[in-house]
Amino acid sequence: MKQRLLYFFLLLSAISFAQNSLVKAELDTTNIRIGEQFQLKISVNETQNVIIPKLEGLQGLEVIDTLKTDTLKNKLVKKFILTGFDSGAFYIPQQQIFVKNQAYLTDSLLVNVATVAIDTTKVKKFPIKGIKGEPYQFDDFKSYIYWAIGILVLIAALLYFFVFKKKKETEEIIVEPALPPYEEAMSKFKELDKKLLWQNNKVKKYYSELTGIIRHYIERELSVPALESTTDELMETLNDLEETSSIETNKETLKRLKALLQEADLVKFAKSKPLSHEIEEDRKDAEQVVNNLKPKQIVEENAE
Repeated sequence: MKQRLLYFFLLLSAISFAQNSLVKAELDTTNIRIGEQFQLKISVNETQNVIIPKLEGLQGLEVIDTLKTDTLKNKLVKKFILTGFDSGAFYIPQQQIFVKNQAYLTDSLLVNVATVAIDTTKVKKFPIKGIKGEPYQFDDFKSYIYWAIGILVLIAALLYFFVFKKKKETEEIIVEPALPPYEEAMSKFKELDKKLLWQNNKVKKYYSELTGIIRHYIERELSVPALESTTDELMETLNDLEETSSIETNKETLKRLKALLQEADLVKFAKSKPLSHEIEEDRKDAEQVVNNLKPKQIVEENAE
C-alpha cells in the first residue's frame, strides 16, 4: 500500500514538472504604482498546435495591449501589457494553455499596486480670494428667449404651410435607383468608417452595423435570408452552397466570415471588448468577405 502511494505522488510530481517545463508565465516586475504598466510573458516550449487564449479572471488589473506571438528557438512567446488603477495586491490567476489539444496551466502570479505618495509639506498654498459678483446666467434671459423661439416657430410654420408645402406638392418625386449589392456594401463600409463609432467607445453599435452590412449584401446578392438567420444557420446555408458550387467563394472566406459573426455575437451578447487592432482586422475581413463571396456566374453556351 505504501509503495502504491509513493508511485502516485511521484506520478503527480512528474505531471506537475512536465506542465511547468512546458508552459511558463513571468512578470517583468511585481511592484508597480497606480497607472504604471508592466509586462506578462507566457512561454511555451512548443510551436505546433498551440493555443494561447485571452487573459481571463483578472480582478483589479486591466489588459492595455496584446503583442504578437513570437517564435524563438522552438518556443512560442506571448506578451501582454497590463496596468492597475486600484491599490492593493492582485493575483493573475492560472491561465489555461492548449498544446496539441491538451490543457496546461501556468503559475498564478502576484502583483502589488501601490499608491503615489504626496508630500503635503511641498504643496503650494494660495490665499483666499474675495467675493465677486455673479455674471449673468442663461436663466436671467430664459423667458425672453422662449418668447423669441415661439415667434420664430410660428413664422416657420406659416411659411411651411403657405409656401414650401404647396411648392413641394407640385414637384415631381424622383426615386433614385438602388445601387448594386456590391457597390452598396462598399459605400456603407465607407460611411461606417466616417462615423468613428468604436473610436468613441460605441463598439457594440459598430459591430452591429458592420455585420448588418455583410448580412444585407448576402441577402441581396445570394438571395439568402441572412438578416433573419443566426450565425450558425447562415454559415450552414453558405457551406452547403459552397459544397454544391452554387456560389463563388472559398473555405478561407467562409472561415473569416464565421469568425467575424461570432466576434460580433460576443460583443453584442457577452459584452466582449476587442482591442483596437482586433477591430481593425475585423474591418478588413468584412471587406474581404464581400470581395470573395459572389453568386455563381452562369455561362451560356452558344448553340452550334
